[in-house]
Amino acid sequence: MARHFHKELEKLKKMILSLGAMVEERVRRAGTAVTEKDAAIAEEIIRSDFEIDEMEVEIEEECLKIMALHQPVAIDLRFLIAVIKINNDLERIADEAVNIAQRIKTMVKDKPASLAFDYEPMTAEVEKMLKLSLDALVNMDVDMAFKVVTMDDEVDDIHRRVYQLIREEIKKYPDQVAFFINFYLISRHLERIADHATNISEEVIYLIEGEIVRHAAY
Repeated sequence: MARHFHKELEKLKKMILSLGAMVEERVRRAGTAVTEKDAAIAEEIIRSDFEIDEMEVEIEEECLKIMALHQPVAIDLRFLIAVIKINNDLERIADEAVNIAQRIKTMVKDKPASLAFDYEPMTAEVEKMLKLSLDALVNMDVDMAFKVVTMDDEVDDIHRRVYQLIREEIKKYPDQVAFFINFYLISRHLERIADHATNISEEVIYLIEGEIVRHAAY
């Protein structure tokens, strides 16, 4: 029975890592759509979202089945709880990638004003946070998880700079408010992806150390 239980846990770990890889790819594609203003890539992200949703449900059902059949305790229970939460965060990250794609599709239809802002540093930082959070899970690396948590401040700073820029641009080009709002919301969606990557890292810390670090001062 114990051997079967640990096989199920290994299978579950592979499932959550597979979902993580799929979500990473969606975020990378969303970043490309933003920097290249590519509506075709945006449409691909939107069309494929059902794959993430289906896998998220499958992982949750697998977690609940294992908990019901084996009644795990200690670190095994923490693992299942962490997977359930990480699973949800990954699905939410994919949703934010879809939101970004929808913004891009809308924006390319408009004639944008000249806007001196490059989203590439922000998308690169967000992608790095997500990758490191999943690497921390794979390697059970608490230091890497804490690193992700500290990186969130940089993304927040960029998000604030975008807000200030958009306020100024709207004053100069009041006839293009819709474009600027969509531009700002891309920043908001990227900031939310960073928040979810931080959540994943906090769950890794909980899994390894048994300590809930949400809302803590790092």
